[in-house]
Amino acid sequence: MEHTQTRLAGTSGLASAWQRWRARANGEPALNTLPCIPVEATRITTLASPEAYRETILALIGRARRRIIMATLYLQDDDAGREVLSALYAAKKAQPQLEIAVFVDWHRAQRGLIGKTRSAGNAALYRDMARRLGPGIDIYGVPVQRRELMGVMHLKGLIFDDRVLYSGASLNDVYLNRHQRYRLDRYHLIDNQALADSMANLLTGLVRDNPAVHPLDTGKVPKTVTLRNAIVSFRRLLARARYHFAEGTLKAGEIGITPLLGLGVRDNELNAALLQLVRHAQQRLVLFTPYFNLPGPIRRALDRKIKAGCHVTVILGDKTANDFYIPPDEPYKAIGALPYLYEANLRRFCKAHQKSIDTGRLDVQLWRHDDNSFHLKGLLVDDDYAMLTGSNLNPRAWRLDLENGLLIHDPHKLMLAQHQAELERIMVHTRRLEHHLALDAVETYPMPVQRLIRRLARVRADRLVNQVL
Repeated sequence: MEHTQTRLAGTSGLASAWQRWRARANGEPALNTLPCIPVEATRITTLASPEAYRETILALIGRARRRIIMATLYLQDDDAGREVLSALYAAKKAQPQLEIAVFVDWHRAQRGLIGKTRSAGNAALYRDMARRLGPGIDIYGVPVQRRELMGVMHLKGLIFDDRVLYSGASLNDVYLNRHQRYRLDRYHLIDNQALADSMANLLTGLVRDNPAVHPLDTGKVPKTVTLRNAIVSFRRLLARARYHFAEGTLKAGEIGITPLLGLGVRDNELNAALLQLVRHAQQRLVLFTPYFNLPGPIRRALDRKIKAGCHVTVILGDKTANDFYIPPDEPYKAIGALPYLYEANLRRFCKAHQKSIDTGRLDVQLWRHDDNSFHLKGLLVDDDYAMLTGSNLNPRAWRLDLENGLLIHDPHKLMLAQHQAELERIMVHTRRLEHHLALDAVETYPMPVQRLIRRLARVRADRLVNQVL
């Protein structure tokens, strides 16, 4: 490898690099022209389990000296959520100079769980702890849209001083494996100041200071209806926003990381990178998704790769490992139909590609482990690119939610051993789907689910429903 010195680009250099990237987004792959932050490969650690994720969060909170900036869909009012919040308050007490800010979705924080009794949501916990333990832990509600159905704040990333702990997981009992049940995700710890600064600055600068964003840990939380105009303006701002950083050139022992932001269909840099990654794959493509409901552009690109002979592996959860799954012996709720809708999508996909499954060009791996659930997302491409993201790779993430991701460019395969070890851990609990008929037929589903699926198909509303799942 050519040994070069890190080149720092100014604003004009970064802008021109992005222009090159966007100009080629619909043509030949331009991934190698994307600006990146050089990171020593030895400074990246792939965590092995939800327990390791929880232990690392608590350890990093205790060691932080300058800042703790957290972005997550929700910080739950349960044992794990209270444990994290208590650790934050203890850290602030021990280190008064610490800047601590937590960013969660505005709507999700102010409602109860789907299918449960109506409540004030997690915000009630935030206010209670602030009242009992005092100020210092700022928890901000971020409204991406006026209604939760039309889009949420789905950014991920926990920043502790100069370290980024990135996962698609939120913060609650099941994600952090409390009480003998877990929801599996991917977990990566990256020690790099430039990356930490870039991700933290977007939250504490552009997001925190916006008129649409308000603290949830006080008794003065405005009604959403009073923020309608501010939310519309905020969404427009977010759709144009980018992570800012100085572009660098890789040296020996380094990989490149590009933080990406995405909101909406137009000019969405995360979506563009995801699509380019699929198109770029030549030999091997691994796709993780918890909900099999791929956006049209990704689905079509994946179809072409399979037909071209690229070995494609799709890893997803069995319907019983879906976080919305309700066992048949429990009372039916409408939300419980979702895993069956996803399985129906998967059955159609596998039927269309049955010959490729037979020849081994397509591997569909279904994950299931006891009563635990599956929440992995991202891509591995030809051993030299990887995408870490909170995006579910579905139409909702593609069109409605505010998402982010970390694109890893690894031309010398320095991360290959970690990726392979991660894959091997995941595959312990998967089985290969040999035929689309091995999936349950609609006729075997619970009767309320059968009626719903047939009703949607009759009025051709199934495609519309898929856009917001």
